[in-house]
Amino acid sequence: MFGVPPVSRTYWRSLAQIEERPEFRAALEREFPEGASELPEGVTRRDMMMLLGASLSLAGLAGCRRPVEEIVPYVTAPEEIVPGIPRYYATTMPFRRSAYGLIVESHEGRPTKIEGNPSHPSTLGASSSRVQASVLGLYDPDRSQSVTLHGARKSWSDFVTAWAQLSEAHAADGGASLAVLSESFSSPTLARLASELRARYPRLQWTTYDAVSDESRLAGLRSATGRDLDLMLRLDRASVILALDADPLLTDPEMIRHARGFADGRRAGASGDAPSTGSGQAMNRLYAVEGVYSLTGAMADHRLRLESRQIAPFLAALGARLAPREAGAHSTSSGQAHSTSSGQAASVAGAGVPGVDPRWIDALAKDLLANRGKGLIVAGERQPAAVHAAVCALNTYLGNAGRTVSYYETKDAALPSISSLASLVSAMKAGAIKTLVVLGGNPVFDAPADLDFASAMAKVPQSIALGHTVDETSVKATWHIPRAHYLESWGDARAVGGTLSLVQPLILPLFGGRTSVEVLALMVGGQDRPGYDTVRETWKPILGEGEFDRKWNRVLHDGFLSGSELPEVVPDLTVKPLAELGRLRAGGASAGQAAPGSSGELEIVFLPSPSLHDGRFANDGWLQELPDPLTKLTWDNPALVSPKTAEALGLANEDWVRLDYAGRSLEIPVWLLPGMTDNVVALTVGYGRSNAGRIGSRVGFDTFTVRSSKAPGFDSGVRLTKLARTYPLSATQEHGSMEGRPVVRESTLTALRSKSAAEGGEVTGALGVFEKESPHFSLWKEHAYDQGPQWGMTIDLNACIGCNACMVACQSENNVPVVGKIQVAKGREMHWLRVDRYFSGEPSGSPEMVFQPIPCMQCEDAPCEQVCPVAATVHDGQGLNVMVYNRCIGTRYCSNNCPYKVRHFNFFNFTKDTPDILKLAMNPDVTVRARGVMEKCTYCTQRINRGKIDAKLAGRPLRDGDVKTACQQACPASAIEFGDIRDRSSRVVKAKADPRNYALLEELNTKPRTTYLAKVRNPNPDLQGVV
Repeated sequence: MFGVPPVSRTYWRSLAQIEERPEFRAALEREFPEGASELPEGVTRRDMMMLLGASLSLAGLAGCRRPVEEIVPYVTAPEEIVPGIPRYYATTMPFRRSAYGLIVESHEGRPTKIEGNPSHPSTLGASSSRVQASVLGLYDPDRSQSVTLHGARKSWSDFVTAWAQLSEAHAADGGASLAVLSESFSSPTLARLASELRARYPRLQWTTYDAVSDESRLAGLRSATGRDLDLMLRLDRASVILALDADPLLTDPEMIRHARGFADGRRAGASGDAPSTGSGQAMNRLYAVEGVYSLTGAMADHRLRLESRQIAPFLAALGARLAPREAGAHSTSSGQAHSTSSGQAASVAGAGVPGVDPRWIDALAKDLLANRGKGLIVAGERQPAAVHAAVCALNTYLGNAGRTVSYYETKDAALPSISSLASLVSAMKAGAIKTLVVLGGNPVFDAPADLDFASAMAKVPQSIALGHTVDETSVKATWHIPRAHYLESWGDARAVGGTLSLVQPLILPLFGGRTSVEVLALMVGGQDRPGYDTVRETWKPILGEGEFDRKWNRVLHDGFLSGSELPEVVPDLTVKPLAELGRLRAGGASAGQAAPGSSGELEIVFLPSPSLHDGRFANDGWLQELPDPLTKLTWDNPALVSPKTAEALGLANEDWVRLDYAGRSLEIPVWLLPGMTDNVVALTVGYGRSNAGRIGSRVGFDTFTVRSSKAPGFDSGVRLTKLARTYPLSATQEHGSMEGRPVVRESTLTALRSKSAAEGGEVTGALGVFEKESPHFSLWKEHAYDQGPQWGMTIDLNACIGCNACMVACQSENNVPVVGKIQVAKGREMHWLRVDRYFSGEPSGSPEMVFQPIPCMQCEDAPCEQVCPVAATVHDGQGLNVMVYNRCIGTRYCSNNCPYKVRHFNFFNFTKDTPDILKLAMNPDVTVRARGVMEKCTYCTQRINRGKIDAKLAGRPLRDGDVKTACQQACPASAIEFGDIRDRSSRVVKAKADPRNYALLEELNTKPRTTYLAKVRNPNPDLQGVV
C-alpha cells in the first residue's frame, strides 16, 4: 500500500502452539472450560428454540431479582466521616531499604485501595503489584493475633515484664550474650534506636540479613570507592543501557521509578502531551546480557544469552575495548590518573568470551563510547562484588556518574551481610547467645541451607520473634510478638536518594500488633512507649523545635519531607579498572560451559519471585494467582530450563526431576522457558512454605533448601535426573486465545523514520501484520455517540513492560475474586484484565518477547450485546459496554461471541467462604458478583461517576485527568491513557492521533474504544544478523 515492506514476524504464545501439539488444539477448540455444564448431544433445533424462548421470558424476572443487603449503622458516628465518601491519606510502605510513597483510600475508617503518591520521588503516582496487593495483607485472617510463649497465649504486658528480667541479666555482661537479627532498613528512628541499644549493650551482636539481597552491590561499591555508598539509576537520562544479569524493571526494589524512567526514554520523539515515535528525537537502546529470561531482557533491543558465571569475563572483554580508548590513562574524579600498560590492555582485549561473537562486544563498546555521559551499565544483585566494582569504574570513566547513575551515602541504614549471619549462627551453636531477638524476617525458612539456622536457634534459651504470622521462625521461638502492618504503624524511612518519608497508620492495629520501633524502644528504655512518641522524638531535631507541630503536620499531609534528599557523592575510585577487569577475566575463565551431553552438570541460578519476593507475601491470594510475567504460571515455582537443555535431558513440561547440588537434593517439576540460556536451571525462591497460612502453606517448592551461603546467587555443578512421574502446573499462557489472529504490531525505529520521511508522517505500512482496514458496512443503524463524555483508552506497547501492576490494581478496585489453582487450570480465572505475552523467533534460540494488556475493548458494535437473550450487557450513553448483573442468567453466549475473550463467568460463588475480615478490603463502590453471573472490565465506571459528581459539586465541567482507571493509575510506565475522546485536547485523543495507533482485530468491525500504540524497537545497525 505504501511501498514499504512490513516487519515480518510470527508470534506465538507457547511451545505447544508452535509445535501444534494436541493439547493446544484441544484448548483452542474448547470454548467453555472443561467441567462446565453443556447441552447434551442430539439437541434439535426445536429444543434450542424452546430454550431460547424460556430465557427470553425469564428476562423480566431476572431484572427484578432483589439482592440481599445488610447494613450496620455507627453507634456514634465520627464527625469527619461521611458514609460513602472516601478519604485519602499519605503514608509510606518500607521495603528493604526502599520507601514507597503512597496515597491510601479509606472508607469509613478502613483502607481499601492503594495508589502511588504523585509527589514522592520513589513512586511518582504509580505502584507495583506487591504495593497494590499489600492492602489485602492488612486483612489477612491468618495474621498473628496474640503474643505467645511456647505457643500459649500471653499478653503484651507479660512480655514487657519478661523483658525487664532479661534486660537486667544482659546489662551485667554488656549484652555479650544478646543478639538482634533484623531485616535491612533505612529509617532514622530505627537507626537511632539501634545506636542507643548498642550504647546500652556495648557487646551486643547486631546482624542484618535479607534472603534477597544487594550485599554484593554494596560490597562492590565499597571496594571501588572505599566508602559505604548506594546508587540510584536514572534511566530517563540514559540513551544506551546495558543490563548485565540484571532486572531493574521487575525484581529490583526500585522498579516503579525505573519503569517510569525507562518508558520516558522509550517514547522517542515525545514532546509535551503528544507521544510520538515519528520525530528525530533519540529513543533509548537497551542491551541485556543474561542467563535467565528477565522482564528487562524482554524489553531489550538486543539480548545476549550468557550464563551468569560468564558475565564477569564478558565485562572484562567489554572493559578492555572501552579502556584503551582513554589514551592509556584513566582520570579519577579527583583529577589523578591511573596509567595502564598497553600490553596489559591488549592481553585483556584479545581474550574472547566463549560463545560470544566479538562483533557483539565491539558494537556495544562503540555505542557506549558514542554516548558518553548518556550511557548506563548496571549489574544484577546476584553478580559478585568484583563485577559491581568494575561496573562502577566503567560508569565513572564513561562520564555516566552523576548523570545516568547517582551515588549516595547509606545513611540511617542497616546493611545486609551474609557473613555476619554465618558468624551469628556459629555463636548460637556454640551457646554464646542466650537471647535472640528477630525483628521481622523469617530466617528459619529463608536462611542458607548450609547454616542450618533452625538447629542453631534451638540452642538459644530465649528467642523472641516479631512477625506478621506464626511463621516458620515464630513456631520455633520462645516468644512470638504479632507485628503490625505498615498501614497500622507509626514509623519513618529514607527512600533511595535520601528523601525522608513518614509511615502513618490509617487504622488501629487489628490484632494488637507491635512495630519494630516499639519493640526496640522497649529494649532501649525498658518502658512500653507508643511508636508515635518515638518517631516524633526522632523528627524534632530534623524539623527543628520552632513550629514543630506545624511542620510535622505538613510532613504528615505530604507523606515526606520536601528537600530532604541526600547530596550526591562523586565516586573517587580506589582501584585500577583494567587490573580489576583482568582478574575478573582470569577468575571467570575457569568456569567453562558444561554441556548436558558431557558431564551433565548445569549452572544453577536463584531468582526472587516477581510476586512473593522471598516468600513474605506467600499468603496473599492476589499475588499467588497473579501469572508470572514470563512463564504465565500461577501458584507454583517449577525449575526453569531452556528447550534445548530439556531436549538433551529428555524433559518436557511438568516432568518431575531430582536436582542434586552441593550434597543436597530437591524434587521439583520443570518448565520450559524459550530464550533461557542452555545448560542453566533457574529456581524461584519464596514458595514451599510450611507455616504461611491457609493460602500460602504447602504451595510450590522450597528452593531455599538447596541454597548455600557461599553461592546465594548462582553456582555450577548441578545435575537433573528425570523421575517417572509428572506434576500438574497451572499456566494461563493459552487462555483467552484469539485463534492465531494478528494482534501485535511492531516495527523498528529505522523503518519508522524512513517511512515517516517517505510518506509525510503516514507510517502504518511499516508496522507489519496488515494495513489499516477499509471502512466496513454495518448491518444496522449505528448510534452517533456525540453527546456528553465518550470514554476511550490507548495502551502503548512501546511503554508496557508486562509487570502486572495493572492486573492487581484492577483486582483490588473491582473486587475480583481469587479462584485457586484448580480453577485456573480449567481456564476460570476471573482477572478482568490480562497481560498476554507473545514470543517471536526461533524457540530454541533467543526469541523476542512482547506484552499486550487486554481489558474489555468497550466495542461500539459489541458482539456480546447481539447475542445476550436478556439484555444483561448493553451500551450506555457514554459509549460503555455495561453489565446489568441482576439480569444475567448465565447463558455465556456473550463470552462465546467475544473475539477478545475478556468476559469471565462465575462458575461458583467464589466469595461465599470469604472470612469476614477479608470483606473489609472490598471496594464498597463495586458490586460483589454472585454465582452464575458474567463479569468484565467496566472502565472503572464507579470512578467515572465519582469524577462527574466531584466536578458537578465544584461547579465546573469534567476535565481531562479527573478520571483515571485503576490500571492507568497503577501503571509504573504510564503506558495507559484514558479520557473523553470528544475532548480534542485530551491526552487520549492525542495518543489516538499517533500514527502507531491501531485497533485490535479491526477487521471484525467491532469499533473498539480501546486501541493500541504499536511497539517500536531500536536495534543497533551494527548488530544486524549477529546472534
